[in-house]
Amino acid sequence: MKYMSNVFVIGIMAGLLLFGFVPIVSAEEKNELTLEERIEKIERIAEEFVEHEAAEERLKELRERELAAGRSKSGSGGLVYARPGYSNPRAVLGGYMSTEFEALAGPTNVRRNANNSFDVPRFVALLYSDITDRTRVAVEFEVEHGIGEAELEFAVIDHSFAEWINFRAGVVLLPVGKFNLVHDDPLNDLTQRPEVTIRVIPGVLREPGAGFFGTFYPTKLSKIDYELYVTQGMNGFSLDGTPRITNASGLAGARWQTTDIGANLDNNMGQAFVGRLAYSPFLGVDLGVSGYHSKIDPDSERSLNIGAVDWGFQRGPWEFLGEAAMSWMEDNDKDLDGRFVGNPERMFGWYGQLNYHFMPEFVKTLAPKYFTNNSIFTGVFRIDDVNTNLDVVGHEGDTFRLTPGLNFRPTEDTVLKFEYQFNFEPHRIGSRRVDNNGVILSLATYF
Repeated sequence: MKYMSNVFVIGIMAGLLLFGFVPIVSAEEKNELTLEERIEKIERIAEEFVEHEAAEERLKELRERELAAGRSKSGSGGLVYARPGYSNPRAVLGGYMSTEFEALAGPTNVRRNANNSFDVPRFVALLYSDITDRTRVAVEFEVEHGIGEAELEFAVIDHSFAEWINFRAGVVLLPVGKFNLVHDDPLNDLTQRPEVTIRVIPGVLREPGAGFFGTFYPTKLSKIDYELYVTQGMNGFSLDGTPRITNASGLAGARWQTTDIGANLDNNMGQAFVGRLAYSPFLGVDLGVSGYHSKIDPDSERSLNIGAVDWGFQRGPWEFLGEAAMSWMEDNDKDLDGRFVGNPERMFGWYGQLNYHFMPEFVKTLAPKYFTNNSIFTGVFRIDDVNTNLDVVGHEGDTFRLTPGLNFRPTEDTVLKFEYQFNFEPHRIGSRRVDNNGVILSLATYF
């Protein structure tokens, strides 16, 4: 409408000027100007008028944006809103949560509470934003067991140059084994995470750092994924010299965010190097190999190395996946003064999991509105085997577990899980039989 009114005004002015009602020249010049010259002068005046109107409109729009962003008529207090995210919101908020009930007959190496217990192990908020078509930000905050402050799970800035090369910086989720990258509760078919990913590869393993990732396609059917980063590194000792890699907890206590080294900093001048290479020869087969290297003592003399392989095979409703990892800690059996303390120098663990996905037709017939084409049952059987000290026979870190389970997904993002644990922990309490089997129920969903 504003453009129609501008044209109307220009038309009126042109008519008045053309027929002499509004003088555009002096009386002496009027007799000397031809009709063409008058028209040219009218056109110049009209152009100046249009430019003036456009400038006024731009100033008005700028003023409205300032008001919307709080940068005007608010003094310095309005400056907190002077951010693109407020005036032009583009971030996406999501997350997931899980809740569970454990009824174990006794304590295990990981679960100490022998009582029947409800828990909310994780509430996670996910933030994502496309800054440009090449730059994006992803952040995850986590609160565990319903208490404490939110902890930064990861926070990265990604910039894509091409599919085969992307830059990443921030708190990086480290590619040591595949499970560390896909550890979300709604993604997995059992409640408890594999033991090898808790202690031999201390989950959830993340560190501040930077690096590159990408994908290649050697053939029409195959692909290669890679990730390479330089990161902060783990800390093998507390400030008071207490060792943090032990038989009981494995590497879990040496993670960057669990130590007391000056606001979660490193305890030496070195950095860690981590990478993973994954190969899929065709759809349904994935093979990965990964490694991690860092120094863990203040003098940068004791090294920590982790090597891992992971696999995934899928054919029809059947799926077989797993992971194996070994860690080496140089001179970790001694404290910083060189005294023998019996901490592990080598640890190894693995898990293998068989899944069968199914949905009986008679179930869909009984309740078609609830059991839809998006619903699925999964039968699960997993073997866990972990030894956090290969140089000592029988200790608290020995764990062998068999876990059959069944879960139901009304949709892909929500899962109800039922599992029964058979825990075998040889030599943990001498010759006594450890009765610590039991049921675990859980519910997890994205939102």
